[in-house]
Amino acid sequence: MKRRILLLPVFALFLFYGCTLMEPIPEEPFYGKGIVTIKFLQVNDVYEIAPLQGGKYGGMARVAYVRDSIKERNPNTFLFMAGDFLNPSLLGNLKKDGERIKGKQMIEVMNAMEFDLVTFGNHEFDLTEEELQERLNESTFPWVSSNVRHVLPNGTKSRFQTKLEMGGEPISDYKTIAVRDSLGNEVDFGFIGLTLDSNPKEYVQYGNIYKEALRAYDLVYPKVDFVIGLTHLTIDQDHELAKELPEIPLIMGGHEHVSNLERQGNTVIAKADANAISMYIHTLVYNLRTQVLYVNSKIMYLDEKVPLQANVDRVVKKWNEVLDSELSKVVPNTNEVIYTPKTPLDGTDSANRSIQTNLGDKVTEAMAFSYNYKVDAALVNGGSFRVDDMLSGKLTSVDIFRVLPFGGSVLKVDMKGELLKEILDFGKSQRGKGAYLQRYKISQSASGNWLIGGKPINYKKTYTIALSDFLLKGLDIPFLTRNNSGIVKIYEPEENELAFDIRKSLISYLKSI
Repeated sequence: MKRRILLLPVFALFLFYGCTLMEPIPEEPFYGKGIVTIKFLQVNDVYEIAPLQGGKYGGMARVAYVRDSIKERNPNTFLFMAGDFLNPSLLGNLKKDGERIKGKQMIEVMNAMEFDLVTFGNHEFDLTEEELQERLNESTFPWVSSNVRHVLPNGTKSRFQTKLEMGGEPISDYKTIAVRDSLGNEVDFGFIGLTLDSNPKEYVQYGNIYKEALRAYDLVYPKVDFVIGLTHLTIDQDHELAKELPEIPLIMGGHEHVSNLERQGNTVIAKADANAISMYIHTLVYNLRTQVLYVNSKIMYLDEKVPLQANVDRVVKKWNEVLDSELSKVVPNTNEVIYTPKTPLDGTDSANRSIQTNLGDKVTEAMAFSYNYKVDAALVNGGSFRVDDMLSGKLTSVDIFRVLPFGGSVLKVDMKGELLKEILDFGKSQRGKGAYLQRYKISQSASGNWLIGGKPINYKKTYTIALSDFLLKGLDIPFLTRNNSGIVKIYEPEENELAFDIRKSLISYLKSI
């Protein structure tokens, strides 16, 4: 049994903006004088492997460079991913060798980076059961999950496994990492992994967060000195976890996409910005004599000042060649700046599946634009927006493909007003789901009546609606198919027309305003 450690009597918390590797963080040496210094490096919600906004921000090769630079000074340096990295991404939704990539690029990059531990985010389960298993098999880094189970076809619940083709290696409820200084002094850390239940799938079971956290904690605590949380929860859930387990000194979390550093009792709760715009550097200093652990958490923004690690950058460039090859089939200059929004465009899943957003405004007006506004209105399902992020700064065609990776045509559909009302009613009933509709020139009065162009819908009138081709497949709106009696005529654009690809429509529209 490990020695019992005193509850943290000292809480040291620092937040540095613009911290770079050219300004090393002052610290105790990692050995000597009874002091052991450990570095935990944290990223979360990383969907894109390459830097964004023309190479200015983020990029996994920069994360790797930071880790290597710090590890050169302190061998007790470890890299963690707090969930959400397999989906959504532009690359992941493209095809290579006839199959959608679905996170394969991220696994290859993370293998090259040699992550020390990762946990599931809710978006990992966007993948099918087969796709996720392929990614688990390909990963060479360890996973931890305390509350997620794999529901097999026969209903049996078991742990997810990596290396299944080699007999399988179950993902453990907890992991341990032992750190030693040059004098042989050792401090042992345990890790529990927790994921929120916001993405229900038939092949996934989410256990109660707090119950499973306590169970996993009780399993690992006798073996270690400290237990750390690696989570993908809401900030409120992280706070509740810290209340349930006040002995945890640090929770490295994800999910919100924006950096956050908070304290609950003696527990530090940290979340970095999405897409490695920033990362957290947690310095844990343990005094062997007093048995006190100090936690210093600092944010580092990854911009052009941070170099790219060569080996990881080579892997990123290989996948970027795949990306450029596919995108060049649609637009000639993928890096051309096409639009700079005055306020960030809301591409988050939660918003576009529940309210009319400014991104929804732009996409649907672009659909009307593709027909020279010779339509009465436009509709697209909010679930077709896959970026799950806020879009700001100088936007390029790549950003548009991130929003609408599946493409598809914009159809011009003549339909009866009665059918249009049914479509709008159904879309409203799907609030919170992908079938919720983003609209152009359609609103609803205080009394609940649908208005088109500011006037109540005439059920007997025929309206011309710009509609994404996906909506006519009956997948989101079951009754909306080509043979619905309320549809009068369907116009399908030719390949040389702007409406042939909704992404071309949006790019052209944004360049025009």
